[in-house]
Amino acid sequence: MVSTVSILGCIVTLLISLILPAALLMVYAARNKGQGIVSAWFLGAAGFFVPQILIRLPILNTLAVTPGFTAFTQNHLFAYSLSLAFTAGLFELAGRFAVAKLLNRKNLTRKRSLAAGLGHGGIEAILIIGMTYINNLVIMLMINSGSFDALISQTASLGGDVSQLQAVREALLTTSPFLFLLAGFERILTMIAQAAMSMIVCWGVHVKKAGKGALLCLLFHTLIDTSAGISLLATDAGGNALSQTTAYIIIYAILILAAGLSLYVLREIRRRWMAEEREGTL
Repeated sequence: MVSTVSILGCIVTLLISLILPAALLMVYAARNKGQGIVSAWFLGAAGFFVPQILIRLPILNTLAVTPGFTAFTQNHLFAYSLSLAFTAGLFELAGRFAVAKLLNRKNLTRKRSLAAGLGHGGIEAILIIGMTYINNLVIMLMINSGSFDALISQTASLGGDVSQLQAVREALLTTSPFLFLLAGFERILTMIAQAAMSMIVCWGVHVKKAGKGALLCLLFHTLIDTSAGISLLATDAGGNALSQTTAYIIIYAILILAAGLSLYVLREIRRRWMAEEREGTL
């Protein structure tokens, strides 16, 4: 049986991933009526969806069945982790830059830039975490009702491979309830960072320093995503140099620092943009 605490942790993270992005959009749009917040949010969402979901992930899926690439991922885990972080940052940067240029054609404002950042981080939360946790929750309920075991038995009786189903069942039964909840906290931190990175790119385009803004965004994104590779140090492949708990502490300490820096960046860009707006009205 999956514990009630695990199910509750899954529900909390699911709500954060699905409800929070929509709530932020509705509140921000309501406070800034007539300023193109909704359209900017969806442009920002497209800036994640197109390069990441439609282009990068299919490429990775194709490479995953290539023997040479599979060998590389197994023998060079840390290099693979770094390449994933860099390409994620690069593809999303392309999306952010395209969005900033599109907004700049008509009305690239401080508020629309933030809306684009909220859309970028929001759609990522919905698609990557939200959909995963809907699946997790459904399977948890199936396990507790006995229907998942019946599915495994039925699949086995038909001669199917049940190893993946059993692995999923074991993972959901043995994962600490705290980790299900921690995923929601991670998503909050990530959405803050995503909003800041979009603002950096938009501000760079706005002040005609697009190259500098793009480089800063790519570096920041790569560093954040590379931190996930620390978890490899808690595996056999990483020599079990760290315990899983220590690895999580380090990763989340980095994410918290990144979110704190992101809040500072958001405030600083807001301050500069507002000062420019005041000068424009004089």
